[in-house]
Amino acid sequence: MRSFSLSTNYFKAGTAADEIVGKALDWGFDELELGYATTAEEGLKYRKYSSRIKIGSVHAFCPVPLSAPGGHPELYRLVDFDANTRAIARANIVASVRFAAEVGADAVVLHAGRASAARIFPWTDRTKVRTKNGLRLMEIAKAELAALVPVLEENKVVLGLENMPYLEGFPKDDEWPFLAEFAPRVKPWFDTGHWRVQECNKWVGRFLETGYAKLDFAGMHLNDVKDFSDDHFAPGGGKVDFKELKDLMLKVPHLVFEPKSHVSEEDLKKGVETIHDAIS
Repeated sequence: MRSFSLSTNYFKAGTAADEIVGKALDWGFDELELGYATTAEEGLKYRKYSSRIKIGSVHAFCPVPLSAPGGHPELYRLVDFDANTRAIARANIVASVRFAAEVGADAVVLHAGRASAARIFPWTDRTKVRTKNGLRLMEIAKAELAALVPVLEENKVVLGLENMPYLEGFPKDDEWPFLAEFAPRVKPWFDTGHWRVQECNKWVGRFLETGYAKLDFAGMHLNDVKDFSDDHFAPGGGKVDFKELKDLMLKVPHLVFEPKSHVSEEDLKKGVETIHDAIS
């Protein structure tokens, strides 16, 4: 049977690690993804519980860096024009990779950066501005990823670069293919809700029609979308067609449920049933 993972980001801040582990197991999950809100203290507890449930992946930056007031997936940007910004991001990604290895995870999810779509004149096409800036950032991205590969190899961890729900996210779908240069240690990571938001805004096409489903993904975040921007509902609670994604869901190493914390336990359980039905 296909293994399912649950992001600890689903739980409200302050929920004890043992409670999270117990509930995830009761709900039928086989793995956890430690979210970017995980503190260093909580990280120590998850190591203790790793014999009860596998930690499959962690979401950078994890644990929360001591220099940060709280967790956030875009505290630092690896792909950025500013060298100091990149250096700070790189150091904290290395920390996340080493932490992942310590808790037995083999994947780290990363929001890599943003390519600006800001325009001077209102008639300028934002997508063209975004594409131009993405090309300018490409060589920077390649250099940064090349520097991380030895650390990833040493720790036997894969870095998954996630698609974002906004136009500026880097790498965008048509930029994913360059990651093959750094395989098997760097791969794309697919978020179903993020793609759907981009699709609603006509920044990308239908996923299966793009051909990108053939790429080698490090994992998937499963969440649903109700409108142009409201994502991270439980699967089945929105407009994502998960049956279309059956083949991809069956082959990726990590299948992570990532609903918002306000999603009810009942809806989450229904979401699990939705995915079971989609892949059966």
